[in-house]
Amino acid sequence: MITKINKNKDRLKRHKRVRGKVKGTPEAPRLSVYRSLDNIYAQIIDDVAGNTLVTASTLDKEIKAELEGKNKKEQAFMVGELLAKKAKSKKITTVVFDRGGYLYTGRVQNLADGARKGGLEF
Repeated sequence: MITKINKNKDRLKRHKRVRGKVKGTPEAPRLSVYRSLDNIYAQIIDDVAGNTLVTASTLDKEIKAELEGKNKKEQAFMVGELLAKKAKSKKITTVVFDRGGYLYTGRVQNLADGARKGGLEF
């Protein structure tokens, strides 16, 4: 019998393994990434208090108009820059990166690069 590989199940296994090692603190909160087929979402989370401090995605009204005509990698880069801008306004400069079980390539890497360009350190 031929069985199809469930890529999301494998990603969730990797995500669980990464989350065992990566914890967000008040000094260095966790930058978590989720990507769907059409959008990419990022949030900065303080795991000690259990609070989401900052969020950004391709659905945000601030950059929605600028995203028209750009490919997904360029959109991810812009989301990273927006997230860094919002984080700076809340005086967050250092984060730990949680890639969410995704490989560090493509859109995930571009989001990280955009956040670094915006001024976040990780």
